[in-house]
Amino acid sequence: MKEAFKKKFTRFTLCLSIALPMAQGAAAMEPLQSIGKGEGVLNVVAWEGYAQDQWVKPFEQATGCQVNAKYAGSSDEMVALMRSGGGDQYDVVSASGDATLRLIYGHNVQPINIALIPAWKDFIPQLKSPDFNTVAGVHYGVSYEWGPNTLLYNTKVFPTAPTSWSVIYDAKYKGKITVPDNPIQIADAALYLSKTDPSLGITDPYELNQTQMNAAVKLLKGQAKLIKKYWALASDEIQLFTSGDAVVGAAWPYQTNTLQAAHVPVAETIPQEGATGWADTWMISAKAKHPNCAYMWINWVTTPKVQAEQAIYFGETPANTLACKEMDKIQPGSCEQYHANAPASYFDQIKFWKTPLSACGNGKNDCLDYTVWQREWQAIKG
Repeated sequence: MKEAFKKKFTRFTLCLSIALPMAQGAAAMEPLQSIGKGEGVLNVVAWEGYAQDQWVKPFEQATGCQVNAKYAGSSDEMVALMRSGGGDQYDVVSASGDATLRLIYGHNVQPINIALIPAWKDFIPQLKSPDFNTVAGVHYGVSYEWGPNTLLYNTKVFPTAPTSWSVIYDAKYKGKITVPDNPIQIADAALYLSKTDPSLGITDPYELNQTQMNAAVKLLKGQAKLIKKYWALASDEIQLFTSGDAVVGAAWPYQTNTLQAAHVPVAETIPQEGATGWADTWMISAKAKHPNCAYMWINWVTTPKVQAEQAIYFGETPANTLACKEMDKIQPGSCEQYHANAPASYFDQIKFWKTPLSACGNGKNDCLDYTVWQREWQAIKG
């Protein structure tokens, strides 16, 4: 059903500041008013597994737009790629919530004309105009798929599923733990601490004051001594579990599905502390050279059939509610398995990625913005 990717891409070493220029405001350029003839090319920045031949080849045949995909290993890399070369090297990006506002306020993406996206009307209500891709009523992207960040474990080492995230901070598994190489990983530690140390007063894992950040950093610096490797690409973690170099770690459902298809003894769980999660958005570069192909692509990947194919391949949940029936046609029971028909309460319990800002949701301005998160993450890794 799924196979490991044969090609890996080198992850950029980022040394640039990716701060949110909030004072400048979001870009106010006019969105496309109609979709014209395709330009013949579409340059894509995407998460690994988001540009598979299964739906790319039919798209190319139907539109004449040839897809050139570049996989990124982190949201920071996505932002860097969308800003590289003056911002016109790539047309679209599948940005997660920890990158979208940076791209919007950095004027790196253009507004989207939702009237040109027919499937939008069938989206989950919470994903029609979420605050991570819609600013002041202006859409800067189209929601795609979403899912939780899970605890992945080797079933031979853990015959019973772990019930807490504490196992990835446990010295018992030193040298056998892996987590993403991503500053937003600080939120996972903050979520864990919000349940295990209520005295810290953490109510939102993305809104941390200095005291709360210090506690998360202390926990993660202790974890750093136990880490086998911080993974940048999903395929990195897949290799670690395949070889037995890692037995427990933070993952996406995609890794679990790929490893299980290869008969590696693994399973995943959402521990008692809950989980962070992602909700991805297709965004068009402010300087896209192929805007018509970009709109054609967004329309293609938001249809129920492609949403279902993507959801089952990656192990995530589609934004389009009509994809549920298509999922069950491909893999009976998958709609319920991936919570595509779940009530809003399920969606609401996941702490979705968002860009940390200095302005806290409680009206205070003592939270630490993303530049601080980046700096602290580098200090954590040493």
